[in-house]
Amino acid sequence: MSSKQTILIIEDDLNMGFLLKDFLSANNFHIELCTDGDKGLETFLSKEIDFCLIDVMLPGIDGFTLAERIRQEDPDVPVVFLTARSMKPDKLKGFSLGGDDYITKPFDEEELLCRIHAILNRYSGKKEYSKNLNNRNIGNYIFDIENQALIIDEITQRLTYRECDVLKMLYQNKNNLVKRSDLLQKYWDKDDYFNGRSLDVFITRLRKRLAGDDKVKIENVPKVGFILKDE
Repeated sequence: MSSKQTILIIEDDLNMGFLLKDFLSANNFHIELCTDGDKGLETFLSKEIDFCLIDVMLPGIDGFTLAERIRQEDPDVPVVFLTARSMKPDKLKGFSLGGDDYITKPFDEEELLCRIHAILNRYSGKKEYSKNLNNRNIGNYIFDIENQALIIDEITQRLTYRECDVLKMLYQNKNNLVKRSDLLQKYWDKDDYFNGRSLDVFITRLRKRLAGDDKVKIENVPKVGFILKDE
């Protein structure tokens, strides 16, 4: 797996977006660049994202709403707002939604880089990998719940917060049915169509992560739920 961390930039100003992409790429980050909120959410749900830089004024889903949706999916991913809106109520709203920082344009790129590193260091301090007794076996995989990881053949896949939660509930009921409604109520707080689609995305991602052992499967029981089968 790549050692580079992935930053998702959602910025509708293409010049600004490409400048940030070039600068952060040159500083050893992998960059996903989106120019509207809808594409930004789709990218976040479909890829492994370590950090989000979000413009507030976006086509489609606005930056504040986008950050709120991202926080619902993964409360632990760092989110920084980049915006020309410098009014105090906007800043307070950004922080109330769980933003880690609120940077007004124009800004110094080197200062932004320092803030990104500081925030990532703070987050990584919470998730340092260590030997612990919280490991469980799923087929040939070691499921390290505390450190949000799946390990097979000395290869570690880092799980997102939500992936880990869903897999943990499936593991705790291994070879038994887990209802969709129970997963949605526990981790999404609401059983509705939109959250159901989000759950399906995470199940698809977990299936790909577990593809290294053909004896391990997440079976779908249509309209009812899922079974983690470990033969």
